[in-house]
Amino acid sequence: MEQDYYLELNDRPVVFEKATSVNSVFFDEANKQVFAVRSGGATGVFVKGPEDKSPICFRMEDKGEVKCIKFSIENKILAVQRTSRTVDFINLIQDYSQLEYSQECKTKNSRILGFCWTSSTEIVFITDQGIEFYQVLPEKRTVKLLKSQSINVNWYMYCPESTVILISTANLCNVLQPFYFRAGTVSKMTKFEIELPPLLAKSTKISERDIAMATIYGQLYVLYLRHFKSSSSAGAEVVLYNLPREGTCKKMHILKLNRTGKFALNVVDNLVVVHHQDTETSVIFDIRLKGESDGTVTLHQPVLPARSIQPYQMSVAGPSAVAPQAPMPCKLYSSSWIVFQPDIIISASEGYLWYLRIKLQPIVHLLQDKGRLMDFLLQRKDCKSVILSVCLQILTQSDRALLPVIATVFDKLNSEYKKYLDAEHSYTLAVETNQGRSNALLKRPVRGQAVIDQSDMYTHVLSVFTDLKQAPHKFIIAVLMDYIRSLNQFQIPVQHYLYELVIKTLVQHNLFYMLHQFLQYHVLSDSKPLACLLLSLESVYPPAHQLSLDMLKRLSTANDEIVEVLLSKQQVLAAMRFVRSIGGQDNASARKFLDAAIQTADNMLFYTVFRFFEQRNQRLRGNPNFTPGEHCEEHVAFFKELFGEQAFLKPPAF
Repeated sequence: MEQDYYLELNDRPVVFEKATSVNSVFFDEANKQVFAVRSGGATGVFVKGPEDKSPICFRMEDKGEVKCIKFSIENKILAVQRTSRTVDFINLIQDYSQLEYSQECKTKNSRILGFCWTSSTEIVFITDQGIEFYQVLPEKRTVKLLKSQSINVNWYMYCPESTVILISTANLCNVLQPFYFRAGTVSKMTKFEIELPPLLAKSTKISERDIAMATIYGQLYVLYLRHFKSSSSAGAEVVLYNLPREGTCKKMHILKLNRTGKFALNVVDNLVVVHHQDTETSVIFDIRLKGESDGTVTLHQPVLPARSIQPYQMSVAGPSAVAPQAPMPCKLYSSSWIVFQPDIIISASEGYLWYLRIKLQPIVHLLQDKGRLMDFLLQRKDCKSVILSVCLQILTQSDRALLPVIATVFDKLNSEYKKYLDAEHSYTLAVETNQGRSNALLKRPVRGQAVIDQSDMYTHVLSVFTDLKQAPHKFIIAVLMDYIRSLNQFQIPVQHYLYELVIKTLVQHNLFYMLHQFLQYHVLSDSKPLACLLLSLESVYPPAHQLSLDMLKRLSTANDEIVEVLLSKQQVLAAMRFVRSIGGQDNASARKFLDAAIQTADNMLFYTVFRFFEQRNQRLRGNPNFTPGEHCEEHVAFFKELFGEQAFLKPPAF
């Protein structure tokens, strides 16, 4: 079934002219470009890279068989190796005459095994006797030796993402010497030895086919595909050696394959993907997931059962006069496939370059342990929509037995959420305290898809879940309160709309006693929006009015709101008493209170309020009259109309 395929080839591959007797195909791992070289370049060189890059086409003079061809970073200079001793250079961008200039390796009697561009103008020759680091000067058409290192080389491997070249040395090829290149310098990293299987220790050399280099979770690893000849062995395994920039290389992880045969390795979205040709299936490993550890090395089993890559249909292009032909099924796990790091699969015989991709949705059905599933999903690049769908799926089961699982899921999400909030806070603090200094080294934390905030949960999960109305109300309340509990546990301030969702759910099911308890015991934190919501509930639950006022008083920053609420309820005297209790009568708006008193149609109340503000004016200014800025002229006229001119002229009593 299609839902079981958790690996796929991208649907827009790089299509190139397949390898033939007159067309040679090369791959450049640094620029991810495929070179199709016809007749030594005389009838054309066609370069195709990632989907978003335009193809490059040019011709060059046929000076013999091309052994290797690569562009420098940014495609400024072309390097071509035709002999075992020299590399030729062409300035394709700056020099349209395409005059070549060459560099012969320095070490006598050595032969070039290959070369790697480490920048737009720096190149490393790897010979059988060492490495030679050069700077190419395109304007002068010369090449300058920066540094060389003598070492016996069996084979080499290059990781362009980390600009590290790994040299295999010693008789059994199991001693590896890494070199790090950056900005015209080369650093010799700590040499280390690959541990060979006991029965193979003296008979078999390590092949470069059994070694890969890749960055996993920001760390550089050397992956060794270790085969066992013993029939009692459970199968091959992949050993991961962590290769730090400084310090010693350590064996950290072992991936148990539980089978023997021909394997190939990719790394996709920080997952190690192991392809098995005999069974035409693949398995994935996640070194972040918990495994069996002896304190230094962790053993990992496959995350999921072995599955094939999803079947792929290749389009068949024909002459324009011929009707388009039906797509042909691609032969997966073909012997003609060549795998490159981190996620590239090439079929030179068919002229296709694919990027391997992980499909997260099928994994949801295959990984039953929801806690482990969440640990897995949170590490993936495009995880947000899948995580939210998993959360909603768990909730809609409405099974109280799942509450511990739901709590675990909430805690895992909020743990990532809190890490991001802390990083953002530290960044903001650093920017504020470094004002006037250079902030070039400060990097704002990147918000990955694993950060599921309260808005995400409210919009895509909790509000949808409560609207379904199919779950028991007690279960709904339990879920909402557990999410709030989890936020509190990680000291994340709860947004008011989550509390509002709880209150609306309680009201919807007439659970007013529970609402009262939640407020009384401060399970729902005080806020102005929450107090306003409580006020709106007065018609269905009268005590909500007093609960709202109590909340506003506790906030102590909501005095104006309390006055507005009381006046809107025509509780004018209560509003005046509150203003006096907080010492705010000197700044209170007389007009606002007099307007509210008139609205009550209680003349004696209006008289009391009017006299209150006359007394205030007398105390503050020695005169009971209102100033023009208070805009109380109509209220003065109304007072005279009600109580006569004599009452108005009578000084207010204290």
